[in-house]
Amino acid sequence: MKYFRAMKLHRGGKTIHRVVRFATTLVAMLFILCRGSRGMAADFEIKRDLRYAEVDGKELSLDLYLPREIRNPKLVVWVHGGAWRSGSKDRMPLTRLVELGYAIASVDYRLTPVAKFPANVHDIKAAIRWLRAHQEQFGYATGKIGIAGGSAGGHLVALVGVTNGHKELEGRVGNYLDQSSAVQAIVSFYGAANLTTILKQSTPHGLSVRVPALELLLGGQPEKRVELARLASPVFQVDANDPPLLLIHGDQDPQMPVNQSIELYGRYRELGRPVRLEFIHGGAHGGKEFFDEKRIKIVKQFLDDGLK
Repeated sequence: MKYFRAMKLHRGGKTIHRVVRFATTLVAMLFILCRGSRGMAADFEIKRDLRYAEVDGKELSLDLYLPREIRNPKLVVWVHGGAWRSGSKDRMPLTRLVELGYAIASVDYRLTPVAKFPANVHDIKAAIRWLRAHQEQFGYATGKIGIAGGSAGGHLVALVGVTNGHKELEGRVGNYLDQSSAVQAIVSFYGAANLTTILKQSTPHGLSVRVPALELLLGGQPEKRVELARLASPVFQVDANDPPLLLIHGDQDPQMPVNQSIELYGRYRELGRPVRLEFIHGGAHGGKEFFDEKRIKIVKQFLDDGLK
């Protein structure tokens, strides 16, 4: 009887050993396959909370995502959304782009409960100047810089991108005013473009978000702050020298009217500037489909072309 129990234990041990060995091999194979299917993926490091400026005692900072093993990677500035009044640099959805070899700086800026427009634009331009001043320290390339953002961030990157050197929007934030804040490629995910038409285009849900957000942004509604609303609207700032623009918008967006991207696309076309509008059919306001492999491929190709 004891011999019989020992036989079972021995056979069970051999079985367990085989299962463990098989599982280990399977995990290794899956790891190799996953890396192969993702292309030339590069590991990356994150340098968090790098202070780029201070305004009225408030520190402004950014997070820097740097691919390892890539020499002088191209740089993209990411600007978060949140109706201009909330959100954080901590949520940066383009890590796949970092794996593919791009450096990304995710930027915090003053939100509208703290400072109204154009403080947010002044801050983002200051971050770009800081990034250029620290190129050698961190090892990315800044000859040409891309900028991308979603929702309110999409609006801000479009406005920053089409106002290179604009006197009122350049600001004097930060210590590197000798550096350029110009960018050479813009990617706007479901962003605003014309604050004078946005409310007329909005759904009831969109109005519930946009009306209080615009009140904070402009210090009043667009019809009462017409000149400021025009200054804050990329469609009125586009000129014949502006950088290439990629717009990505869901055609069922209940919060940011798709007509906003259509207006900006039309203005670019009028002036003969390079522009592409990518609709996500059935897409709402954000979601994983905006940053899936298909869309990242589109964004990467656009940046590769615009920043070469």
